[in-house]
Amino acid sequence: MQIKKITCIGAGYVGGPTMSVIAQKNPNVQVTVVDLNEARIAAWNDADLSKLPVYEPGLDGVVGEARGRNLFFSTDVDKAIHEADMIFISVNTPTKTYGKGKGQAADLKFIELCARQIAAVAKSDKIVVEKSTLPVRTAEALKSILDNTGNGVNFHILSNPEFLAEGTAVTDLHNPDRVLIGGEDADAIEALVQVYEAWVPRDRILTTNLWSSELSKLVANAFLAQRVSSINSISELCEVTGANVDEVSRAIGYDSRIGAKFLKASVGFGGSCFQKDILNLVYIARSYNLKAVADYWEQVIILNDHQKVRFAENIIKTLYNTVNGKNIAFLGWAFKKDTNDTRESAAIYVADHLLDEEANVIVYDPKVPAEQIYRDLDYLGTRSPEENRRLVKVVNDPYEALAGVHAVAILTEWEEFKSYDWEKIKETMKKPSFVFDGRKLLNRSKIEGLGYVYYAIGE
Repeated sequence: MQIKKITCIGAGYVGGPTMSVIAQKNPNVQVTVVDLNEARIAAWNDADLSKLPVYEPGLDGVVGEARGRNLFFSTDVDKAIHEADMIFISVNTPTKTYGKGKGQAADLKFIELCARQIAAVAKSDKIVVEKSTLPVRTAEALKSILDNTGNGVNFHILSNPEFLAEGTAVTDLHNPDRVLIGGEDADAIEALVQVYEAWVPRDRILTTNLWSSELSKLVANAFLAQRVSSINSISELCEVTGANVDEVSRAIGYDSRIGAKFLKASVGFGGSCFQKDILNLVYIARSYNLKAVADYWEQVIILNDHQKVRFAENIIKTLYNTVNGKNIAFLGWAFKKDTNDTRESAAIYVADHLLDEEANVIVYDPKVPAEQIYRDLDYLGTRSPEENRRLVKVVNDPYEALAGVHAVAILTEWEEFKSYDWEKIKETMKKPSFVFDGRKLLNRSKIEGLGYVYYAIGE
């Protein structure tokens, strides 16, 4: 099977960058990314590449090279499905907020809607590729829907999970550790292998059965999140024993059996994948009555939530057990640097905890707009939108955010925070001036030398 036209349903954080790189590396393949969100597609098509809806270092260059040549963004979903040889499904699979599995299971309604639309529109054989992160054996449901259309079209289902880290997605796509393709039809698998072989060495393209591929994505994220929660649990122990978590991390990271990655203590992990995928893993284990397995992985989430609450509680305790009416600056709202993604960001939950105590929070993030910050807080439903806007102020200048505040909380590890004039900032802050470093970003000796009271996790 030679692939000439690819369609991707979903123009979000995965679909947009992934298809842009596939188009860049396969100039003879037409790649069309479709989405029903007209504003999002308009942003992907904006002549000003700084206005792309997804911020990733290097993405503007990739889109600029391929867009209009063989990369297209459209809202005409039916046309793109009809013309495609291969269709990637890259839509959102959030955690269910209703019914059975609420709070743990993946909500597959968007996946099913995609399958039904493909089934209704397709007039020729298609390869359908799961790109969204899905529970194991979702392909079975997809195939059932697609194979019962009655129109004689053959569909081959493949699983091709993404392993991108936001902030380094373009680098990850250009030079992946591995590309994983799961499927049952050898020709369909080979067709997708050839798309990736345009730039990925063959020995990095792994092929498995469908179920192993689907499960591998969940397990990869669970293992990475487990490491974060593990070192965060040790950070609390370090604080009460006088040990330093950075020194402990460095010591154990030198062990080749352990390695140094994902051993940096922080206020907690966020993002769209870690929590969602672990909760999904927990739900799957419980559905098979594997209670011990479910309890084991759920503890990773419990520890992560504890770390966020602990950080907020320490701010309250240090500020003389009350933050009512006090101004606290948040540096950073995105869940990590070099992205504008705020999903499950620790900042949201730390802010929510402080707002319960009637603190005034002033937020600065170099890439996250005010409307997204308010949307994140409103989504929690803890208080009214009017109350959130009364207590939270979003500014576009970091020095404005820091002027006259009682404390600074660093919630995202943006590099620019290191270069601020912290001596000048201290002149405007209330005394004593507190810095709560949730990302261990600043230099303790330098900050304390300027007269700040400095708190960093794990010290």
